[in-house]
Amino acid sequence: MSEQTIQLGHGGGGLLSRDLIQREIVSRFGDGALKGLPDGATLPVPAGRAMVFTTDSFVVQPLEFPGGNIGDLAVHGTVNDLAVCGARPRWLSLALILEEGLALTTLRRVLDSVKKAADDCGVSVVTGDTKVVAHGQCDGMYVNTAGIGELMDGFELGVGRVAAGDHILVSGPVGDHGMAVLAAREGIRITHGVTSDTGPVHRLVQGVREWAPHIRFMRDPTRGGLASVLNEVVEGQATGILLRETDLPFSAGAKAAAEMLGVDLLQVASEGRMILVCAPPVSEAILKVWRGMPEGRGAVKIGEVTATKGRVILETITGGRRLVDVPRGELLPRIC
Repeated sequence: MSEQTIQLGHGGGGLLSRDLIQREIVSRFGDGALKGLPDGATLPVPAGRAMVFTTDSFVVQPLEFPGGNIGDLAVHGTVNDLAVCGARPRWLSLALILEEGLALTTLRRVLDSVKKAADDCGVSVVTGDTKVVAHGQCDGMYVNTAGIGELMDGFELGVGRVAAGDHILVSGPVGDHGMAVLAAREGIRITHGVTSDTGPVHRLVQGVREWAPHIRFMRDPTRGGLASVLNEVVEGQATGILLRETDLPFSAGAKAAAEMLGVDLLQVASEGRMILVCAPPVSEAILKVWRGMPEGRGAVKIGEVTATKGRVILETITGGRRLVDVPRGELLPRIC
């Protein structure tokens, strides 16, 4: 087999394994805790500081799509899960499952994206693992990341704190990631087409820390999109949510792709956006801060919390109302 592709021997623990790890992993991430390749990372956790831990696996297909690839997607997904818990992301693990025959040029592009995204987010890749499976046993590459962050003071988040009258904010156009991946997978070509929104939201969270006591809930709308997250907010609660179609932020490319495929953008994943529920007096201040940041230029208020128990309702452009339900089954598989 060509030396320009992954071979089964790269996962066997011998010379090929060591060569792959040294050339492709240590060369990018070996300056810190990975130096010397210990079996585990020793981390300088501040005394008395609560920590947040999360993990996620990424099986997106195709591996590369307009706006990103599985590498930066993995970093952003884990960083964002920490951020919307009110944590400052600090450390990541990186585990790779590689398929025999994967082009080394593809692996290098993915690892370069991991490095660039981690540096941008201010996080360190401190431990990891690499396995190789036979051709046909995975679609090129799967990635697992775990993340640890420091819980920031002031945030007390939970659906139980959400109250009627609270405002619902979103940091920018939603659904771009899911539609970008689907269009790439199906070979759909749209003029000025949709690009994935994959990106970090931790700076958006850190930018609104002064209003933390007034922030009830934060989440990144990944699989299931806005519909899934907002239904999670009201499930089992004495409150509901009213959205206004005229206020929903969708990009032209995502709308074009969704209309072509008959997909409801409320149910489509984003990987660089966040939803925030807050007390009304602070919503405009939060939006002002967000709009002054590259990650939040398109931030808007999309609705309010109501006293209608357990319902998410959309007020349409024509003045009617419809129920926004959770997706049934897997609407868009393999988008993260």
